[in-house]
Amino acid sequence: MKPSTQLQRIGLIVLLSLFFAPAMNAQLIKKLGKAAERAAERAAERTVERRVEKEVSKKTDEVLDGILEPGANRNQQQGENNIPNENADNTNKTVEANNNTNTVTSAEPKSLKIYTNYDFIPGDYLILFDDFSVDNIGDFPAKWNTNGSGEVVTLNDSPDKWLKLSDRTYYVPDLPETLPNDYTIEFDMITTGLNRNTSSTARLQLTLDDNNTLRNGKNYAQMSIPLAQYIDAGVLVRNRFNGENTVSNYIKKDVRADIQSLAHVAIAVNGQRFRMWMNERKLVDLPRFIEPGLPQYFKFDLNAMPSEKMAQFVFITNIKLAEGGEDLRSKLLKDGKFSTTGILFDSGSDKIKPESYGTLKKIADALQQESGMNIMIIGHTDADGNDSSNLELSKNRATSVMNALTNEFGIAGDRLKTDGKGESDPVADNNTTQGKAQNRRVDFIKI
Repeated sequence: MKPSTQLQRIGLIVLLSLFFAPAMNAQLIKKLGKAAERAAERAAERTVERRVEKEVSKKTDEVLDGILEPGANRNQQQGENNIPNENADNTNKTVEANNNTNTVTSAEPKSLKIYTNYDFIPGDYLILFDDFSVDNIGDFPAKWNTNGSGEVVTLNDSPDKWLKLSDRTYYVPDLPETLPNDYTIEFDMITTGLNRNTSSTARLQLTLDDNNTLRNGKNYAQMSIPLAQYIDAGVLVRNRFNGENTVSNYIKKDVRADIQSLAHVAIAVNGQRFRMWMNERKLVDLPRFIEPGLPQYFKFDLNAMPSEKMAQFVFITNIKLAEGGEDLRSKLLKDGKFSTTGILFDSGSDKIKPESYGTLKKIADALQQESGMNIMIIGHTDADGNDSSNLELSKNRATSVMNALTNEFGIAGDRLKTDGKGESDPVADNNTTQGKAQNRRVDFIKI
């Protein structure tokens, strides 16, 4: 374009703008005013969004801190000063639940030494084991009864399945036989949404009962785990046998941090004696709590947890009932062998779970008492997976047991040999959950 033509166009624009200036200015001002209003609205919206995002981020951080490091904020304010599953990752885990979406976050893994004070020994004859692996997601588990609701769920991308419990509801497993005189019960539990507003009466209760109905019988012993967070509500123990209540007490052993993480609960009944552990701590030891022969079943119930309204949930899995057996030392001396399902490993791994410590210690004690005894350690797996992988896994698990006995308990390595049989030597049906649990075992054979 020529310079003269360009100058002419500019002049024309200037003249027109002068002629129509009042109207154009009015329209321009009007448009600018609307634009300013829209800009102000957008700015206000962005400010609100930033404030909301900031507050959400702050609250999220507080919630995560409270979950991953239970009591951290409380401890900072008051100047005061978390733990693990049968066939699941050996880590502290926490859950956030949003309707049907459940997320698990892992914290630091726990080593075997965490449970050095753990003296629980599981029974060696498995009566019941259920990890809900054969149940469909969203269904109520097939081998249980209830008077309310509950559903099998998965948490995050973990393959493990959990039973999500509902408030004011009983959960009764189908037992193949009644409770013996000596037995152990174990289960894993995890919670979400617990806070300072959780009721002080909120509890997960285990009842040893004279019936398997959906109500308490005439003869029972109960232990309930408190779910409250703003106080130490205490582990409640109470019983009633032959019309008489002999024990009723709140045992103040603060479990608030434990139940915010993945907690392993273990119970041992030996005649009248009742003991209960959560993770590595023994919380209850009552010498005359049970009337032998009267409790024949066990059941769970959840109370004072308005979970659907408050997004507060309790999940359980890996429920295990086993009959107590002979002393390990006498078993090895008399029969020359001993088999146990009490040494637990992470799923598909040779890493020993901390709750195996009590069983390992008992074996180590037997070897220390019989200094001339040498043993072969043989690992076994269930039939899940391929043969070669299971064979290698079983050998690695036997080696892990040997290393634990030498490194943690000082047993001389030349007294121990290892081998693995994989899935080739089952003792139960690999088509059932309980059979698989029985086949995942470690044998000790005197040599």
